[in-house]
Amino acid sequence: MATIVSTVAYLGLEARAVEVQVQLIAGLPAFNLVGLADKAVGESRERVRAAIAAMGLALPPKRIAVNLSPADLPKEGSHFDLPIALALLAAMGVVDAELLADHVVVGELALDGRIGPSPGVLLAAIHAGSVEKGLICPAAQGAEASWAGGGAVIAAPDLLSLINHLKGHSVLPTAEGGLVEEGVPGPDLSQVKGQENARRALEIAAAGGHNLLMSGPPGSGKSLMAACLPGILPPLDAAEALEVSMVQSVAGTLAEGRLTRTRPFRAPHHSASMAALTGGGLKARPGEVSLAHLGVLFLDELPEFQRAVLDSLRQPLETGTVSIARANAHVTFPARVKPAMHVNRSAGCKARAFARF
Repeated sequence: MATIVSTVAYLGLEARAVEVQVQLIAGLPAFNLVGLADKAVGESRERVRAAIAAMGLALPPKRIAVNLSPADLPKEGSHFDLPIALALLAAMGVVDAELLADHVVVGELALDGRIGPSPGVLLAAIHAGSVEKGLICPAAQGAEASWAGGGAVIAAPDLLSLINHLKGHSVLPTAEGGLVEEGVPGPDLSQVKGQENARRALEIAAAGGHNLLMSGPPGSGKSLMAACLPGILPPLDAAEALEVSMVQSVAGTLAEGRLTRTRPFRAPHHSASMAALTGGGLKARPGEVSLAHLGVLFLDELPEFQRAVLDSLRQPLETGTVSIARANAHVTFPARVKPAMHVNRSAGCKARAFARF
């Protein structure tokens, strides 16, 4: 009889429900994993085998069949390690499968049984709350998961302590919400001496939500004033901070589960590719325009960017979203940004060609 553990697969900023089904079948020993898994998921077999061996247990001498359902949904990432291990332990009789029925499980396993962080835990917690289930996640991301405000969060440091908690031999501490940090203070507009017209334009752009294009000689303070723009914007409210944190969680840049009230400021180099700026790649990750969501996207030396890269920003700036279409995935990321661009005066003729931004 197959044992089932619930987990998720990430598709943009959406967490799709996935069932990890494990069954022990008589036959020659083997460990087979199916369900449209990528290389990172396929390698979980060795991590799970080593983590279980670290607890002093051996895999049964049978054929181990692991199915990730639905089979036509692409599975990416190392967060499938922990649900596969728990489903296998339930099939072996080490853990009662009914104890896992009311939880969504995510987490990466180390070879010694430690449970390591993985991107997207905040999305998994929001999904678990929407289906009225608890969440089992790494201890390092318990604070991040608690921001979702859904069901109970079990944040375990390693596989052995998690099993003892599920069996009632010990109790793991309740995960608490992380701190809201105001962020590291950036450049302040008071540091800019003179440039009254430019300062006034910066204030008007911040108050009215306008795009900003600065042109002037090198060394006149254009980059400094652009970096001052987030400091004169209003702080993020609770809903906006959660939106920004969801993007950071998928990108794996949400440190220690701390939400920030400071608006993002992203300044990609002019050699950035289209996928780096708008998102995409092999696993369809958010790009700079999404990482700057509800903040400032600063394009330094605008004429040096490739024309195709700049043209790719037209749709995100008009709609506030980025739709990435690939052969195996179609994802959408938010991209409501305030563009700030600068060119040197010698490149003013080129700047007029990009004034539409």
